[in-house]
Amino acid sequence: MTNMINVDLPKKIPVFPLSNFIIFPKTTVPLNIFEERYLNMVDDAMKSNKFIGMIQPVKLKNENNDQPDLHKIGCLGKITSFRETNDGRYLIELKGIIRFQTIEEIKTKNKYREVMVDFNKFYKDLDNNDQEIKFMDLELIFKDLKSLFDKKGFIINWKALEKQSLEETINALSMASPFSLEEKQVLLEAENLNIRKQRIAEILATYSHDVFNNSTLQ
Repeated sequence: MTNMINVDLPKKIPVFPLSNFIIFPKTTVPLNIFEERYLNMVDDAMKSNKFIGMIQPVKLKNENNDQPDLHKIGCLGKITSFRETNDGRYLIELKGIIRFQTIEEIKTKNKYREVMVDFNKFYKDLDNNDQEIKFMDLELIFKDLKSLFDKKGFIINWKALEKQSLEETINALSMASPFSLEEKQVLLEAENLNIRKQRIAEILATYSHDVFNNSTLQ
């Protein structure tokens, strides 16, 4: 059953291009905002619909590019918590709502970037998609992910994850995984939850089997 969560989706959104950071629908992440243009972006978002688009820049040889090309697919987030620190930083929590496809970037007087977006391909992100997948299908993936997280020194509260829905769990692991920028982008762009699960399995298969035996990662 569709859960449209009473959201009026905007056609134009501000975007926060953050390398190697992705938010997925139905996940919540903390962000520490300190750069002036993004402080302005949060100010404007708090005055309107509290929406911010998270999107990855395309990895280029010139890492100093202040206006990097952006991937076409990102995720719309909504600010659910806001606090200003004594030194002027903003500590916010952003909840992933729905993925978007960028149509075009628009010229703006703001220091941050804004894009026109389309949500048509991703309305299922607003649904409860647990019926697409069964927990037994995830047992091996979870086992291999736990080994990879341990090997990489990542700390995950697995008990807390087990209390979430399967969709929330898969998306949270996709977001928090030690995968590369490109691999995480592949997971974000997966058409549905079942395909995302398959993509995780495919990515895990590219890592040396030694990882899962606590040997050296190649």
